[in-house]
Amino acid sequence: MKAMVLHKTAPIEQKPLKLEEVPTPRPGPHQIRIKVAACGVCHTELDEIEGRLQPKLPIILGHEVVGTVESVGYGVSKFELGDGVGIAWINSACGRCDFCREGNENLCPDFLGTGCHVDGGYAEYAVVSEEFAYPIPDRFTDSEAAPLLCAGAIGYRALRLTGLRDGQTLGLFGFGASAHIVIQLTKHKYPNSEVFVFTRPGQRDHQDLAKKLRADWVGATGETPPKKLSCAIDFTPAWTPIVEALRALEKGGRVVINAIRKEEKDKDCLLKLDYPSHLWLEKEIKSVANIAKGDAEEFLPLAAEIPIVPEVQEFKLEEANEVLALLKQGKIQGAGVLKMAE
Repeated sequence: MKAMVLHKTAPIEQKPLKLEEVPTPRPGPHQIRIKVAACGVCHTELDEIEGRLQPKLPIILGHEVVGTVESVGYGVSKFELGDGVGIAWINSACGRCDFCREGNENLCPDFLGTGCHVDGGYAEYAVVSEEFAYPIPDRFTDSEAAPLLCAGAIGYRALRLTGLRDGQTLGLFGFGASAHIVIQLTKHKYPNSEVFVFTRPGQRDHQDLAKKLRADWVGATGETPPKKLSCAIDFTPAWTPIVEALRALEKGGRVVINAIRKEEKDKDCLLKLDYPSHLWLEKEIKSVANIAKGDAEEFLPLAAEIPIVPEVQEFKLEEANEVLALLKQGKIQGAGVLKMAE
């Protein structure tokens, strides 16, 4: 099969992903093989490629995988040939530890990430345990469904962790794939809440999309919003938005960081964290660590019910380096998706 393979970490500008012919994976017991139709592109892949998150090498990246069941291993009972399914960031967990028993498989010490510890969906085929594959609602096209598996599911978890109540004000820092789904989710679940969106200065396309999706206020990170934020979610690869979110936060509010890694070049902003200005008066910072199985299981049917329709830009598999470079530059509108050849 054809796949985009990462052999060594490097800046994305060096185009480190290589299109190669590799063996087609075979499903083991209780595993299914998916013929990949589309795979979303996520900032976590940039972290892996550029070394901020260390993947197993060589590796096939991609953890927003959508396709159909093409082959099944011994003992598979949840899926049949031809079923439309998705694979998310969580590829497996032990199922026995306290975290797993509580539904927090994302915190399992044996957690394995799709496209990081095991091969993912930048390929024509992918294999996963049936326990960590999810039915795709018929409401969505393959490309629309792909970003729901990470950007959507992790956004769902992050929104839940904010503790937002209807009528409170939510701030979204960064307005890419995940945030543009979260605003749709928020408008449905909390119709009386205002949503304020903060982007990079001059990021007009993202600001226009936020307005289209009914943001109540749109500005640049560092600007002062019309009122204090009850809570906020940071979707960015930088430290500055966290400091600015804390500054704009109401007493007792919470900032949820929806990012696995931050860019090292921005680490000096940590020195600007001032306790009286940013953390005093019972403000909180909470991180999101991956997603649990339940996040995807709960979110996908909800997304179809609302419905949440992601804005997507489609690219060919062999264009993975180019789309990731655009993502790094903040030039992807909504979510980037690699569409496999028919």
